[in-house]
Amino acid sequence: MTTTGLPIQAFIFDLDGVITDTAEHHYLAWKAIADELHIPFTRQFNENLKGVSRMDSLRLLLSQAETPVDYTAEQLEELAQWKNRIYQELIEQIIPADILPGIPELLAELKRQGMRTAIASASKNAFTVIGRLKLMDAFDVIVDAAEIKNTKPDPEVFLKAAELLQVEPGCSIGVEDAVAGVQAIKAAGMFAVAIGAKEAFSHADLVLGSTSELTWSTVSEAWSARN
Repeated sequence: MTTTGLPIQAFIFDLDGVITDTAEHHYLAWKAIADELHIPFTRQFNENLKGVSRMDSLRLLLSQAETPVDYTAEQLEELAQWKNRIYQELIEQIIPADILPGIPELLAELKRQGMRTAIASASKNAFTVIGRLKLMDAFDVIVDAAEIKNTKPDPEVFLKAAELLQVEPGCSIGVEDAVAGVQAIKAAGMFAVAIGAKEAFSHADLVLGSTSELTWSTVSEAWSARN
């Protein structure tokens, strides 16, 4: 639950689908693995992998095999690393122009407002992507999958970000585009802003159709109305 009457202290962002859209890169990497293993894999099914850890995503992909195969832990790790190598090659193409609409303006305004900012990502490549986007100076803290034990919808990554920022979770705004991510934000006791279709995020505090609608005034007004 957000802390009634207190001002916003921080904005904590998911990376994929909020700061930049690496969903296509993830899809192409998983599709390459699925094709090699002769497993059906569609863009629709790929939606289930958003905000999910690499290993859990792999297990979901393998669950689509027509003939179930029992992989050893070592084989699963090899497949996960293979996917990551493909993904890393793809994200080498990312440039600052790939920052999503409205995000540069929002980050600049948050700095003017004295807001603390963080990335809370399920990706182990968050530092690489932020570096490619030339946004390292825009965030006070970056927390990725390498620093946590539990993945979304567990709130650990958001709580870790708030801890490192030295802010109260209940005075923090979490921004996500995945259902599991919004669940993690709410479990952390934060104010949840979802980017996407309204019907998919009934549990969010504020739902916006795109990042271009994500502004300081829109979020702060919703915060004030909620509190």
